[in-house]
Amino acid sequence: MIHPFLIGDQWRRGTAGRTFESINPADGSVAAVVAESSQQDVDDAVAAAQAALADPTWANLYPHQRARLLRRLGDLVDANGEKLAQLQSRDNGKTIAESRAQVGWAGDVFRYYAGVCETFESAVIPSRGNYLLTSTYEPMGVVAAITPWNSPISLEAQKLAPALAAGNAVVLKSSEVTPMVGLEYGKLVLEAGFPPGVVNVVTGGVDVGRALVGHAGVDMVTFTGGVAGGRAVARAAAERLVPALLELGGKSPNIIFDDADIDHAVIGASYGIFSNAGQSCIAGSRIFVQDSIYDEFAQRLTAAVKRLTVGDPFDASTAVAPVSSFQHRDRILSMVGQALNEGTRALCGGARLEGGAYDRGAYVAPTVLELPSNQARIAQEEIFGPVACLLRFRDEDDLVQQANDTVFGLACGVWTENYRRATRIARRIKAGMVWVNTYKQTPVNMPFGGHKSSGIGRECGLEGLRPYLQQKSVFMNLAEEPLPWPPRGT
Repeated sequence: MIHPFLIGDQWRRGTAGRTFESINPADGSVAAVVAESSQQDVDDAVAAAQAALADPTWANLYPHQRARLLRRLGDLVDANGEKLAQLQSRDNGKTIAESRAQVGWAGDVFRYYAGVCETFESAVIPSRGNYLLTSTYEPMGVVAAITPWNSPISLEAQKLAPALAAGNAVVLKSSEVTPMVGLEYGKLVLEAGFPPGVVNVVTGGVDVGRALVGHAGVDMVTFTGGVAGGRAVARAAAERLVPALLELGGKSPNIIFDDADIDHAVIGASYGIFSNAGQSCIAGSRIFVQDSIYDEFAQRLTAAVKRLTVGDPFDASTAVAPVSSFQHRDRILSMVGQALNEGTRALCGGARLEGGAYDRGAYVAPTVLELPSNQARIAQEEIFGPVACLLRFRDEDDLVQQANDTVFGLACGVWTENYRRATRIARRIKAGMVWVNTYKQTPVNMPFGGHKSSGIGRECGLEGLRPYLQQKSVFMNLAEEPLPWPPRGT
């Protein structure tokens, strides 16, 4: 069976007749065969979105009417949650438990932005003359939404929901590694009653993304992915002077002070890097441990990691499933091998898993590396896999210097029982998000995003709606007299 993509309300197999396969990384089987979009298909998708924007059935909806559609879509996500979870886990190997949890979060995202849609307010500006001054908001227009393969259920929802709440039309391009969730969202959008063309879903790889970002009919780009991809998107958007919302990579510090509750910190550090097999932009991949407790913490973390169950994503006991693809597995192992050759020591893992089902899947052993310094290459580059990098620090100043010595600035964890210390560190670390005595918590009403090379703009929360809106100032003259023109005496 070949899965078609969505343009308007029509399911297409592509003008070029090409297809591609999604491979299940747990066993190497074909998860799906998908029709690939061509340049003509991208043109048609953008045209469908433009037509939807001009159609009163979408353009003239009041906010509470858009909100009703968003709530309905959120409820449909819940009702079809098991199907979405199964599709994602077959596409990218994520544990089924994580996929199911993301379904619940995605449903909440649509309902949250339904609430924001109804309550988001324009402003009346204090006048400096006899005027009524208002600042209002309008949709950006056609939004190109490009998403990665690690968590399409949540990442696609957090782009679709605010874009639709703002009244835009969307062309969504999922990763070619994980195409099925986006296609399912297209079905649910139509079932919820959104007019045709409000959401279109194109499929394929870099060429399709490039055609979409560079399209003259696209008014805004929202992209989640790696730094190199983000820079390419930013260049293309800058060339056309359209805004780009970029959520990119990280090499986030997870900091363990000597007064931390070590039991909690071991669990938090393990979860921060090994959940989703480390394939998360906010993964706590650099674990900084204060000198006085370093040896104890390293021993306890390593023992905990060795107990993690690695296996079938559909097994409820699995903690670490395969990584998303065989190519990605080989990239991770290459980076680890290079680090070991350069003086890094593996406390556990450091290789692919072998034997039985492991031979058929893209499995990487959960790995704890002891790094010689933060200058090591593997401390500076995003691995995006189940690899923890352990580093020592002496005091707060040493910690801050090392933690900030990176091109990234996405997230940070701080483990301490001293709230004054936690507050100081939270202020000094250059990151968009800081968790204290917890990690990787992302409620939909909190802004999400990073500093430096970790991106531009914010998703989620009220701040997550604003990038999808254009601001307009309206000046209404209240004076009875005409403008004083021409000047007297002329």
